[in-house]
Amino acid sequence: MTDISELLLSRIRDVADYPEPGVMFKDITPLLADPAAFTALTDALAEVADRTGATKVVGLEARGFILGAPVAVRAGIGFVPVRKAGKLPGATLRQAYDLEYGSAEIEIHAEDLSGSDRVLVVDDVLATGGTAEASIQLIRRAGAQVSGLAVLMELGFLSGRARVEPALAGAPLTSLLTV
Repeated sequence: MTDISELLLSRIRDVADYPEPGVMFKDITPLLADPAAFTALTDALAEVADRTGATKVVGLEARGFILGAPVAVRAGIGFVPVRKAGKLPGATLRQAYDLEYGSAEIEIHAEDLSGSDRVLVVDDVLATGGTAEASIQLIRRAGAQVSGLAVLMELGFLSGRARVEPALAGAPLTSLLTV
């Protein structure tokens, strides 16, 4: 295990039975409260943005905003939020996707992306992959290219990678931690 992996893992707290019985929630707030750990995380994700040639970072609501915005600033590129449906003013592109129990919709301002943009999707966790897959579809519908997907941690037992990799169409999926 690398030093950064050890640092990040040491700052993620397990919360049993949250938000429902049987779920082990991975709480990243201790990591965010530690400036050294948060800086190391931001630097690692900004390195992914540089390596993939990203011109924009898309952050997925809500923790993807917390991680994606400083990554974009560090990499010297723009930040575009992907929000839950109904949260963005003006004209948006909307994408529906299936959840384990039901469905949801996300939106983006299409004018924030152009055909020349290469977009890195940033989020805290890759679980089942539904939101990440829908965001990739939205980015392409807006006319931009997807340069990759980068997450702090991947919950390997939920098989999100298998769902997202076909949508990435060869763009890299980078997970700093797999649990």
